[in-house]
Amino acid sequence: MKWRGRSGSSNVRMSGGKAAGGGIFGIIIGLVLWLVFGVNPMTAFQTGQSMTAGSSSSTQPLDDEGRDAQFVSVVLKDTEAVWQEVFQELGSRYQEPTLVLFNGSVNSACGSATSATGPFYCPGDQQVYLDTSFFAEMRHNLGIAGDQQGSGDSENADKAGDFAQAYVIAHEVGHHVQTLLGTSQKVNEARRQLSEAQGNQLSVRQELQADCYAGVWANRNQQRVQFLEEGDIDEALQAASQIGDDRLAQASGRAVMPDNFTHGTSQQRVNWFTRGFQSGDIRNCDTFSGAI
Repeated sequence: MKWRGRSGSSNVRMSGGKAAGGGIFGIIIGLVLWLVFGVNPMTAFQTGQSMTAGSSSSTQPLDDEGRDAQFVSVVLKDTEAVWQEVFQELGSRYQEPTLVLFNGSVNSACGSATSATGPFYCPGDQQVYLDTSFFAEMRHNLGIAGDQQGSGDSENADKAGDFAQAYVIAHEVGHHVQTLLGTSQKVNEARRQLSEAQGNQLSVRQELQADCYAGVWANRNQQRVQFLEEGDIDEALQAASQIGDDRLAQASGRAVMPDNFTHGTSQQRVNWFTRGFQSGDIRNCDTFSGAI
């Protein structure tokens, strides 16, 4: 996946509130504004961080955390551009979410969460939450692009699993799109009137639609910036198949019980991502009508 050298979003934050990507350069700019130009210290440092947030460098090596923050920033920026375009076509305006990177645990409007929760979107504050361990999990534990990681090719190892990670981020942003379109609210209202099994089935349809939206994003972003490389779509499909409810149940030694599914089977997740990617049209992502 081609992502380096492109601008990033200013809507990525660390759980402490600092903009991701600012780092030492943001601090230096803040010091200059404060000591040389007499700007209020708090304003100076906030300005320094915002000026360097989302920036990327192709000349200086980054540790994993810095690299991952830049990657997230670029992917989020890509989702912003695509969904702004889609919402304009719908005669509406896209409201950008914030993506919060956290380490270990975090508090959100939906409650507290840990790294075990996995990436999630909270409609209460319209923010995507992503633990920094997510990247290592995708690279090493889910078997994403494992042949590249063991090849000894540093360039390929750096790219290994990039698009699979982008797919997961795009899926969570898909939930934000559902919130803006009113879908999430309708699902929550309907679930209150249903049994647990029926409510789970509705959740499955909601999750599969977010998968389809991730496919729509990939299609339209490819048209924008030609960011896909050979094998990227296979990465996303592999990731989708790895996190199906049936696959996760089998991996944990539990019985596969469809009434307990909340995200869909591996095949369903693959099918709906593919449908969105092939069409690039959210009108083809109606998972709430007919069979899934």
